[in-house]
Amino acid sequence: MSDHIGHECGVALVRLLKPLAYYEQKYGSPLWGFTKLFLLMEKQHNRGQDGAGVACVKLDVPAGEPFMFRERNVKANPLDKIFKSLLGQYNDHVKSGVIHPEFTETVKKNFDFGGELLLGHLRYGTSGGYNISSCHPYFRRSPWPTRNLALCGNFNLTNTQDLNRSLIAMGQHPIFATDTQAILEKIGFFLDEEHEDIYRFLRKRDLSGAAMSRQISEELDVARVLTRASQNWDGGYVLAGLIGNGDAFVARDPSGIRPCFYFQSDEVVAFASERAPLMTVFDLAVEEVKEVSPGNVVVIKRRGTVTDVPFTAPMPRASCSFERIYFSRGNDVDIYRERQALGGGLADQVIKAINHDWGNTVFSFIPNTAEVAYYGLMSALRTKRRDEVKATLLKAAQEGKVTEELLDEVILRNWPRGEKVVSKDIKIRTFIGQETMRNQLASHVYDITYGSVRAGQDNLVCVDDSIVRGTTLRRSILRILSRLNPKKIIIVSTAPQIRYPDCYGIDMSELGKFVAFEAAIALIKERGQAQLLDEVYELCRGAVKKGATTNEVRRIYKPFSPQEISAKVVELVRPKNLSWRGEVEIIFQSIENLHDAVPNHRGDWYFSGKYPTPGGYQVVNQAYVNYYEKNDGRSY
Repeated sequence: MSDHIGHECGVALVRLLKPLAYYEQKYGSPLWGFTKLFLLMEKQHNRGQDGAGVACVKLDVPAGEPFMFRERNVKANPLDKIFKSLLGQYNDHVKSGVIHPEFTETVKKNFDFGGELLLGHLRYGTSGGYNISSCHPYFRRSPWPTRNLALCGNFNLTNTQDLNRSLIAMGQHPIFATDTQAILEKIGFFLDEEHEDIYRFLRKRDLSGAAMSRQISEELDVARVLTRASQNWDGGYVLAGLIGNGDAFVARDPSGIRPCFYFQSDEVVAFASERAPLMTVFDLAVEEVKEVSPGNVVVIKRRGTVTDVPFTAPMPRASCSFERIYFSRGNDVDIYRERQALGGGLADQVIKAINHDWGNTVFSFIPNTAEVAYYGLMSALRTKRRDEVKATLLKAAQEGKVTEELLDEVILRNWPRGEKVVSKDIKIRTFIGQETMRNQLASHVYDITYGSVRAGQDNLVCVDDSIVRGTTLRRSILRILSRLNPKKIIIVSTAPQIRYPDCYGIDMSELGKFVAFEAAIALIKERGQAQLLDEVYELCRGAVKKGATTNEVRRIYKPFSPQEISAKVVELVRPKNLSWRGEVEIIFQSIENLHDAVPNHRGDWYFSGKYPTPGGYQVVNQAYVNYYEKNDGRSY
């Protein structure tokens, strides 16, 4: 994606099913599980670089000794810093003789993360700021093991204010920070309730304190806690939690918006936001990795049993299509094929845009996530070119006009030509605070391969995976591509036009920043239909007030075809002072082609405006109200 947006988060959970001594003997390290957690997080570093955090729960710790630990970091390269620090502590203890790796009891006693339950989180700051207090995992502490909770997630909720009000109604004093804090307190409340219910029942049996604690731990029903806590949640989420007694859980929203996968062996149960990291880290075949079902919670009890059960009522599946277009790593077998299909689905539009001028067109991509789609486009173009060649040959043979000139010029030389035209040159430092300077530097993020395009002769087609704000096209891409002096520049987006906000984990909530929305507003004003903006404002206000599940913003786009919106986008993103006078065209994927290419992830609300939860409709209507009233910030 040439436009930068904050998005998603990554979770990882590792539950060792054997004592640490087992891993020391078999794999030569008592930190086998700890290392696997790091690798799962490292393989998902694409999902979050604003912060990282890890947590650990140790089993069978003697009374009086700590059993839950956490480490978080929000500095540059936070994951590296966390593991470097923790391994440094471990190695220092080994050197000093406090830890003897072959005696794993010394590891468990003296290394904070020498435990059986390990939790990790990678964060993109879509809400709550970028400070350490907003970094997962969140902790809730108690002297009772079953009331301790470490929680992290990949999610956004649309109704955090409602959840906080419900906590107040219960008598709590919530801190209005993030949706994570609200969820933590909500789960914590019902965790307390579950604990108290079991405690009151067992108190009549005259059990000792230790026996009482063990029995509470055994009878704690984590799925029931999640069912009670989640009754009013609206959003997309994957939640991963560790409970102080040694239970663990991973829960997924009932629409399956956010992704999560896991696998189980006799040694370990492990979870990750993406399938490919599990396959790589644990050397698994694709069929060995399971998907956490929407609306289900996978619970690992202290004794090591694993159950996968529903905790909330199912909803129509709406798995995020952006996961497949851009966010998830492209080395997953299905995602790779889907991205190829996304590129291939654009072939007809591209051929029309270049007017079948194969011999004078260069195809490339804007790094790096669009590369697989580019391969898919090239494959489809070659297939279509072969069909053209076949038809030409057959016709020439029938007419007796097969000549050497025909073979050389029309057939043999005119095939799709790919070049590495654009390279990502530098990483802009986020510590630069002055916006003007940031913008100047951003214009140099990309560079070109000089001589890859014949000046004044070649069309230049560049594949991008999506166009959100058009900022990078305006400030950088079109400027640098124009230096090659192509006859025509064609930007090809593998995603449809992004028209509506997201509220389930992607930082795209302000309507006025979408270039497709800018284009529609410009067209409305040009055609003297400004009263439509006022009408939609009143409709959106009413919808927000009533809590209606209608998307009134769709009226903004209704008067225009996708082609009209695309043409206006070109006008908006083309730099005004560009000396190059060639033609620019932008091609967007159709929603129909998107669904064909990505059939099992039909969550497309940012393109279609059809939201999977009631809260989504509140957000889109509120986003327009905010735009109309010139209020900046998120709409939820």
